[in-house]
Amino acid sequence: MHQITGKTLVGFLLALTTAVLWGVLPIALKILLEVVTANTITAIRFLAAAVMVGLWLGLRGKLPALGVLKQPKLALLLAICIVGLLLNYILYLTGLDRLTAETAQTVIQLAPFLMMLGGIWIFKERLLLWQKIGAWTLVAGLLLFFNERLLTLLMQASTETFGVLLVIAAAITWAAYALAQKQLLVNYSSKQIMYLIYFAGALAFLPVSDLTPLIDFSVLQWGLLVFCCLNTVVAYGAFAEALHHWEASKVSAVLAITPLITIGSAKLLAWIWPELVQAQLLNGWSLFGACLVVAGSALTALAPQFVQYRAARKVRKLQRDVL
Repeated sequence: MHQITGKTLVGFLLALTTAVLWGVLPIALKILLEVVTANTITAIRFLAAAVMVGLWLGLRGKLPALGVLKQPKLALLLAICIVGLLLNYILYLTGLDRLTAETAQTVIQLAPFLMMLGGIWIFKERLLLWQKIGAWTLVAGLLLFFNERLLTLLMQASTETFGVLLVIAAAITWAAYALAQKQLLVNYSSKQIMYLIYFAGALAFLPVSDLTPLIDFSVLQWGLLVFCCLNTVVAYGAFAEALHHWEASKVSAVLAITPLITIGSAKLLAWIWPELVQAQLLNGWSLFGACLVVAGSALTALAPQFVQYRAARKVRKLQRDVL
């Protein structure tokens, strides 16, 4: 069983790095989607990530051996990982094309919640009281976030409605990928799994990509594309390294602030470059809803820590009473 190093500050800073990178990412993607298709962006990101991670593994002699995939169960798990994350990328981008960055990033917070539900269903994990409270807080936050548009979303088949449904589907496929990866980690490292996914993603999306717009890219657009490619590798790398130093629940709690980073970054960039970025106008209830989404997600992640802390306190109290 993996033991964390206990380097709290390092773990926190790595988790925060991941949150910032994932928070800014949809803004960069939103700008690129104005000039290039979702398929093309996804193909380039997967290709760049496959090359970088493949070189890293190759130089260390750790490229994944495919012999173990002769076992049907492992082959199925890898297939779920690949299809799940590929669908997550393209569904999220297609949904983002119809939404603001702030809305897409808030809705995608359903992903870890759905992964938790999947763990309860598949691995028979127990849903704790505080996790239930966190889950309802997250749902209430989403409803408040859409307070002005909720009836429109529900009653009319608008572009935004379709975008929200696509991002929800992206959250479902990410949860499927994460649960399958959890089982596959027995046979492969996280980097080996990601390499196989990136390689498969590049093969899947390159044939349906249109690289022609890249010829007329400006320096800014090339910079954003490079940032998105590096983001794919660096954010996941920082996330994996954070889990090496810090408890998974605490890392997840830090990552819960991602929507707030997206909202704050969009407003800052809209103030600096109003011709490039337009921040979504959110009323007080929407902002409060976004905060509830963050709180609910963090509470769901930290609930096991609360239980362990209370159990440890009871044990210490009993020991003191005995002495």
